Amino acid sequence: MSTVRGLRRDPVGRYLSSNAREWRSGSKDGQMAVLAALLLVTVVMFIVSLTWYAIMPSTMFILPIIVGGMLLQWWPQASLTFIVLFAATVSSLVYTLDSGWNSARPASLLAVYIGAGILLYSSSRTRSGLPAALGEAMLMELRDRLQAQGAVPKLPEGWVSESAMESAGSAKFAGDFLVANLSKDEKYLEMVLVDVCGKGVSAGTQSLQLAGALGGLIGSLPPVGLFAAGNDYLLRQSWDEGFATAVHVLVNLETGGYELLNAGHPPAMQWKPDQQEWTVTGARGLALGIIDRPEFRGSTGVIEPGEALMFYTDGVVETRTLDLAVGIEWLRGAARIAISQGMDGAPARILGQTEPGEDDRAVLILHRLPD
Repeated sequence: MSTVRGLRRDPVGRYLSSNAREWRSGSKDGQMAVLAALLLVTVVMFIVSLTWYAIMPSTMFILPIIVGGMLLQWWPQASLTFIVLFAATVSSLVYTLDSGWNSARPASLLAVYIGAGILLYSSSRTRSGLPAALGEAMLMELRDRLQAQGAVPKLPEGWVSESAMESAGSAKFAGDFLVANLSKDEKYLEMVLVDVCGKGVSAGTQSLQLAGALGGLIGSLPPVGLFAAGNDYLLRQSWDEGFATAVHVLVNLETGGYELLNAGHPPAMQWKPDQQEWTVTGARGLALGIIDRPEFRGSTGVIEPGEALMFYTDGVVETRTLDLAVGIEWLRGAARIAISQGMDGAPARILGQTEPGEDDRAVLILHRLPD
């Protein structure tokens, strides 16, 4: 609180905070503020270079160009680059006239020109029109917001949900995502685990779009209607690999009764503590985005106290040397070992037993605590 009050009283703090907000919005005023600051730095560097060239040689002028490449759009970056290169050239010429010819100096100046050209070309190729830092920040914010809507809400007493996800190559974006909704009366929990065709970053943008579409519809449509809407959405896209597998569960948190719907996804499993094993559910169906009217075969059941449901993506059970059927049997054993230490942290322990590969991996466990 004291920091906020200090900023309100400090005009410099208010000015910097205001300009930072303008820059994050991508507005022209924000860009001009950053450009003005970098030009001021360039002027200071130019003065220092004319006075003490040994401290500020021409190669140092690449620094404001690098910073500009991260913070500026193309047109102010081009203006900054022209002015900085002009300052570096004048500084180098003045020093050459004062101290005599040195063959290394033109080479250093040429390196600055080449570096500036590469940075300027890279800036001109950005499809978003935003500077690198701002474009990445916007994309990460979008990802965080969509992931937040997929987080399982806090469940009523007696229920626990936990998930773990790892993308191929440890990328920040993955083709696997979760969408969840808890009814207002906290009686029904609805979750959809989706695996968009593709791997890592290549499937990341597609999963972001589909997550936004399903996130806006979950809780408003029945399970079959939700899958039908997702299927129609994928068919309308012009993606090279425009299909996705999904598993949907609707759980009555008062009775433990559930309904499963599967669209080409690996089958869900239910933990039976009396048998000490995971049993495979029977819901089956065609993946979304392949045909116009796919059929889905659902299944129903009850999660008794002490039991659990587990959902996962094909990256957990399929590899180049392991087919789906063998992988499912392996997972039954691996999951039994993982929960022997308790349900807490079990999804992460299951993923820890898998080998990192070229596919994204996700595990979700919904557990009903014993009475």
